Amino acid sequence: MNNDMQALFQETLGYLLAPVQTLLADEAVTEIMINGASEIFAERAGRIERTKLVFPDAAALEAAARGIAQFSGKRLTADQLSVEARLPDGSRVHIVQPPAARKGLSMAIRKFSKSKLGLADLVKRNALTEESAAFLTAAVRIRKNIIVSGGTGSGKTTLLNCLSAQIPSYERILVIEDTAELQLQQDHVVQLEAQQPDRFGQNGISIRELFRASLRMRPDRILVGECRGGEALDMIQAMTSGHAGSPSTCHADTPNDTLARLEVMCLMSGVELPLMALRAQVGSAVQLIVQVGRQADGSRRITEIAQVRGIDENHRYVIDNLFRLTPGTAGPSLVWSGVKPTFAETVSADPTLGELVRASARLWS
Repeated sequence: MNNDMQALFQETLGYLLAPVQTLLADEAVTEIMINGASEIFAERAGRIERTKLVFPDAAALEAAARGIAQFSGKRLTADQLSVEARLPDGSRVHIVQPPAARKGLSMAIRKFSKSKLGLADLVKRNALTEESAAFLTAAVRIRKNIIVSGGTGSGKTTLLNCLSAQIPSYERILVIEDTAELQLQQDHVVQLEAQQPDRFGQNGISIRELFRASLRMRPDRILVGECRGGEALDMIQAMTSGHAGSPSTCHADTPNDTLARLEVMCLMSGVELPLMALRAQVGSAVQLIVQVGRQADGSRRITEIAQVRGIDENHRYVIDNLFRLTPGTAGPSLVWSGVKPTFAETVSADPTLGELVRASARLWS
């Protein structure tokens, strides 16, 4: 899309979304939830509250939804009741139409910070400690496979952005997403976005098809924004066959649940694999799981960092807790368990990681 077309869409969407423009401009608002034309909620600092804002009528809301879908190269039709899209600033939008949406067309707009956050910013927000930030940076640099896991709105995409910022700038990165959300800061980034087929069943491409295509595009790293289905098997196989160091996200509540969910998604691929063989592949491919969660006060924190050491003789995953969110006099903080990372020698021996090793020295000695 050229600059003139981008500017036209921004102006048009600004007009169509005028009823919620104050919320879009408010940096304290992280999510806008529209449940029909006359019911609009906003999330600030983790708290959801109803606003007094409304759309003039259902037709005005539908026009806004159609404009958003069109900007993303998608269509709002009677046979497509659920559509993922985005705004020009990168904010993610999910639209559900009637009759699936009983109160009228519903829309959730997940806003993203205009300033690019880094791990240092998350340390300032007490989402993690300097020691755990140095640990994660070292893990990314030496190409460990990391899954960021958590519930909806827990901060998975924000953390994935921060982790991806630690990838060296000279590497070629391919990003694959359902709807473009990740905001990588490196120069050599190729962003691929899945597309729904048109009404004739043509011109569509799935995440799985994009993943397979990406393997032929000379990637150093492949980032899948979120694993949701059979593409998990392709990702797991890529992680163990020359494309290590490619983080992704997954919806799950614990590290064990994350591995179990990856198994289920791999089985959705249609490839018939014995469960034990699949489990061995998952246990070999995934090396770190970073669990994130939204706390009672609305803050988003890393709650656990675990390492996966494959499977045992009973075909169960072997998982070590490395860091866990622990209550303290100054508030909860990520505390090291005392377990040594399996890749300690690799990090200690890498001369380019000296500063990171010093910042988390007790983990590697």
